[in-house]
Amino acid sequence: MASIGTRQAAELALLLVAIVWGSSYAVAKQALAFYPVLGFIAARFGLTFLLLLPTLRGQGRAALRPGLPLGALLLAIFLCETYGVLLTTASNAAFLISTCVLLTPLVEWLVFGRRPRALLMLACGVAVLGVWLLTGGVVVSLGLGDGLMLGAALLRAFFVCMTQRLMAGRQISALALTAVQSGFVATGCLTLGLLLPGGLPLPPASGAFWLAVIYLVVFATLLAFFAQNFALRHSSATRVSMLMGTEPLFGALFASLWLDERLGWLGWVGGVLLVLASLWAVRLTTPVEPQPEDSPPQRPEVLELA
Repeated sequence: MASIGTRQAAELALLLVAIVWGSSYAVAKQALAFYPVLGFIAARFGLTFLLLLPTLRGQGRAALRPGLPLGALLLAIFLCETYGVLLTTASNAAFLISTCVLLTPLVEWLVFGRRPRALLMLACGVAVLGVWLLTGGVVVSLGLGDGLMLGAALLRAFFVCMTQRLMAGRQISALALTAVQSGFVATGCLTLGLLLPGGLPLPPASGAFWLAVIYLVVFATLLAFFAQNFALRHSSATRVSMLMGTEPLFGALFASLWLDERLGWLGWVGGVLLVLASLWAVRLTTPVEPQPEDSPPQRPEVLELA
């Protein structure tokens, strides 16, 4: 069992990751002011792929077989998420994507036949109430961006389940798998962008755009990946998930301070209900025992966007 000091360090690192991921929604929204969605995603994941390319040498090539179909699913996720961030507020995006935690057990029921606990349905009801308040309350204004974020959350849930299925019994480097997925996402977005009438414009020369891309690659993807894996080996999966569950609140806070977005009190109540429902779902679906030092994470990580 990890020492108290090591566990606290791991959990502090995860809290910092939650802050970084929360800020990524505002960062992505600002980057999209300089370059179209497809070009932005291609730049972010193309750079990630180049940094992780050495992991595909030797045994890392085994990641190609499961990585390609998972990369296709990840491409759909990031298209929905990034267009969602563009078309809704950064705070709404941060809160709505958290419904993935509630949707995953329901998708597992559909894919694997694992019936969720009855209390989980109550947690889903609380989440629905939260979405209702977040998107307008009595006068619901569920825009296209909000709908895309909910669609991305559902796709994330399927992504987790399909990763479990395709990775069962395989010993494959998680970094190599991330490299394959990143390469597929970058290539897919670049291809789609070039097929559009007029194609993609040249990458912007703006330093602000490239700083945003580098921030998302280095901090929101690579460093977050290591912190999450480190924490999963020195704390319980429940504590890890609950710390990461604070991400939407940080997202709304950064959107308020950085982009001057204003949710209103109904929106904040709805957002808090979504977070609480997600944390409740974590308690209902995740074991509380910490994992041994040499055991793999219980659930595969999902690359974070913004």
